[in-house]
Amino acid sequence: MKKLSLFLMLILTFSCKIKSQNNTQNTIDYEVVVKELNIPWGFTFLPDNSILISEKEGELIHFKDGKKTIVSGMPEVTLRGQGGLLDIEKHPNFKENNLIYFTYASSEGEGSGANTTLMSAKFENNKLTNQKVLYKAAPNSRKGQHFGSRIVFDKENHVYFSIGDRGNRDENPQDITRDCGKIYRLNDDGTIPNDNPFVDVDNAKKAIFSYGHRNPQGMEINPFTNEIWSHEHGPKGGDEINIVQKGKNYGWPVISYGVNYSGTKFTEITEKEGMEQPLHYWTPSIAPSGMAFINSDKYPNWKGNLLVGSLKFEYIANCTLENGKVIKEEKILEGLGRVRSIEQGNDGFMYVGIEGLGIVKIILK
Repeated sequence: MKKLSLFLMLILTFSCKIKSQNNTQNTIDYEVVVKELNIPWGFTFLPDNSILISEKEGELIHFKDGKKTIVSGMPEVTLRGQGGLLDIEKHPNFKENNLIYFTYASSEGEGSGANTTLMSAKFENNKLTNQKVLYKAAPNSRKGQHFGSRIVFDKENHVYFSIGDRGNRDENPQDITRDCGKIYRLNDDGTIPNDNPFVDVDNAKKAIFSYGHRNPQGMEINPFTNEIWSHEHGPKGGDEINIVQKGKNYGWPVISYGVNYSGTKFTEITEKEGMEQPLHYWTPSIAPSGMAFINSDKYPNWKGNLLVGSLKFEYIANCTLENGKVIKEEKILEGLGRVRSIEQGNDGFMYVGIEGLGIVKIILK
């Protein structure tokens, strides 16, 4: 009897400890690190912990030692609707080559209007040199929506970048002979990788890696699996998270969980053979922008989670993942402004670009 009582006490004590640990919640706070930014579309941390920030209106800002400096040598950026200076990323070997990569709307090339361009340049002493256009989507369009764009590198130094469908829903996304509505892959010098999926297809755009996308404005390499994860805007509902795979068709606009902004349907189906299902989708739409995995001990209970920004509802979706699926969402940093970009810093903290506020650091207390 004494042994049984002791056994029950041990179980009760253990259960209480587990319950206490699970119910312990830190206070989520933030610190404004870079003040007074309008639309910080993207930012990247350099090895010296300074930050390069792309402002949509066309300025590239270097933030170092508490001071913002405008970087010279930028190309002409076309401000057109959602288009402007978009994402920025440093080369994985930045310490050796000082190369940065950025996407922007450009009016150069065929047709009137603008389209998304990927450029590389050498960054030194707050100046860009050796500027090189690596890719320019064509033709230009006078429409003001769906330029994309995000940039990531894989371990082989391929550069991936997204371009939205540019408002031409019924032609661009499903046609691999046309630009837009795609995620592209290049070698870091702008040449086409020999193993790109459509290099042997007549008239195909050889840089295409995946297609059937609407407007991807989040893309990140999963540090735990090395997969490419992206999210994209749906219309009214149907925002998606996808794992981007070589040569795959992600269905837009043939399949979707969204409807037209008017509420009418543009498709009757949500799945079709040969088209990928999203890993996760939002209905109603949250208007996702920016994403980052937490791969840091600064947030022990969140390690492995995915952060996704919401432009529409002005919060961050803190997504708990299990077996490659979103099993839980928690809203954090609500009401600070439209969340545009998210990155993990060199120090392991998560940083968030918020329109009209700046770049903030997420702190647990």
